[in-house]
Amino acid sequence: MWKQKLRDGIISLLLLTATTLFCILMQIVNDNANFAPMLFILAVFLIARFTHGYLWGILSSLLGMLLANFVFTYPYWEFNFTLSGYPLTMGCMLAVSVITSSLITQNKNQELTRLEMEREKMKSNLLRAVSHDLRTPLTSISGACSVLLESGEQLSKPQQKKLLTDIREEANWLIRMVENLLSVTRIGEEKTAKVVKTPEPVEEIVADLAGKFKKQFPGSPLTINIPEDFLMVPMDAILIEQVLINLLENAVVHAKTATRIVLSVEQTEHEAIFSVSDNGVGIDKERLPHLFDGYFSGKETTLSDGKRNMGIGLSVCNAIIRAHKGKMKAENLKEGGCRFSFTLPLEEERSYE
Repeated sequence: MWKQKLRDGIISLLLLTATTLFCILMQIVNDNANFAPMLFILAVFLIARFTHGYLWGILSSLLGMLLANFVFTYPYWEFNFTLSGYPLTMGCMLAVSVITSSLITQNKNQELTRLEMEREKMKSNLLRAVSHDLRTPLTSISGACSVLLESGEQLSKPQQKKLLTDIREEANWLIRMVENLLSVTRIGEEKTAKVVKTPEPVEEIVADLAGKFKKQFPGSPLTINIPEDFLMVPMDAILIEQVLINLLENAVVHAKTATRIVLSVEQTEHEAIFSVSDNGVGIDKERLPHLFDGYFSGKETTLSDGKRNMGIGLSVCNAIIRAHKGKMKAENLKEGGCRFSFTLPLEEERSYE
C-alpha cells in the first residue's frame, strides 16, 4: 500500500512540477500567463488518471490553484486574492479540477467493479458446471471399483481390463478438470485478473505441448506450423500451454470425423496469433455464440456419445487469454471443421489504475 501511495505522490509532484516549469517558459516567451489555469487543470486531469482514489486529484487541484496565484498572477511570486474577478476565476478552476478528478476516479472504480463482477461471474459459472460434471466420473470410478472388488474373480480378463481402462479415463479427465481449476486460481487472486508474463520462445512452448499431446493421443493427426523466425511472446507459459492443450483435446474429442488437426502460430506487427483447426463436423450454430460463457447446463454438459463437452475448458481458456490482454474466438470453416484462435500482445502493456 505504501509503495502505491509513494508512486502516486511522485507522479503528482512530477506532473505539477513539469506544468509549472512549462508555464514559466511560456510566460518568458509570450509575456502572458493567462493559459496557466487551463494547463494546471490538464495536469490535474492527468494526475487523476494515473493515480488511485480522490486524494491526489483534489490535492493537486488546490496546489495548482495556489501555484497559478503565486507564480502567474500579478504581482508575481506573491499571493494576491484581491484582484477583480480572481475569486470567481480561481473558484471555477478549483471546481472544474475537483469535478474532473472525481469523474475520472469514479469511472476507474466502475471499471474495477465491472472486472470484479466478470471474475465472480466466471468463477460461479465454472463452479456450477464443475459441480454437475464431477458427479459422472466419480460415480463411474466408484461403480467400476465396486464391481472389481465384489465380482472381480468372476469377470474375464477383457472385462476387467475394460473396467480398469474406464477408471483410468475418468481419472485422467478429473486430473484435467483440476488443472483447469488451478488455472483459474492462478488468475483469480487479483481483482483485475492479471497474470505475470515473461518472454517465452514459442518454438519451445509448442514442442513441449506437442510432446504431451502425442503421448496422450498417440494416433492423432497433428500438424504444426510456426514461424521460421525466432519468436518471443510475453506470457505465463503454464497457462498458455494449458489453453493450447485444452484446444487440442477438444479437437480430438469433438471433431469426430477429423483426419487433420493443425496447430499454427502467426506473427503480426503487434501480436502473435495461435490457432487450432480441424476438418471435423464443426460447431452447432446455436452453441457457437455461447462457447466461452460457461452457461452449458444439465442436458448440454454431456454429449450423446458419453463425452463431456468443451464448455468448462473453453470458459477457462477465454479467462486466461483475457487476463493476457488477448482475444479468443471460435469459427466454423467454409471447407468444414472449425478453428479456435487467440491473440497475445508482443509487447507488455502498461496499465495505470
